[in-house]
Amino acid sequence: MIRSIFPVAAVALVAFAVPAQAAEVKKFTPAEFAAAQGAGKAILVDVKAPWCPVCASQHGTIQSAIAASKFDKLTIFEIDYDTQKDAWRALGVHKQGTLIAYKGKKEVSRLEFQTDKTAINNLLAAAVN
Repeated sequence: MIRSIFPVAAVALVAFAVPAQAAEVKKFTPAEFAAAQGAGKAILVDVKAPWCPVCASQHGTIQSAIAASKFDKLTIFEIDYDTQKDAWRALGVHKQGTLIAYKGKKEVSRLEFQTDKTAINNLLAAAVN
């Protein structure tokens, strides 16, 4: 009996221990991006590649930051550098590890290939403030 309860209890404990993610994360599509811009949303575009160590570092910083309630309204669009070339080129991106913050249709901040936590947090704040 105890053996059958333990896995259920462990899953429940993990479910409550993992913080809720405040921001919405989506794969980039031009239509959804345009709709979010048209609605005046706070947006982060994250151009990344699975093999990129800078991208992995940025991802960790972003995940930590967006747990805060001030990022409830942030929409994150992820662009795969290897498979979505048209998307990142249309945004004037030159390499993976590029983060772009928007308030609606206006670009408010951009970082390229940076892992500085303060700089990334400032970029995220620019989108929501």
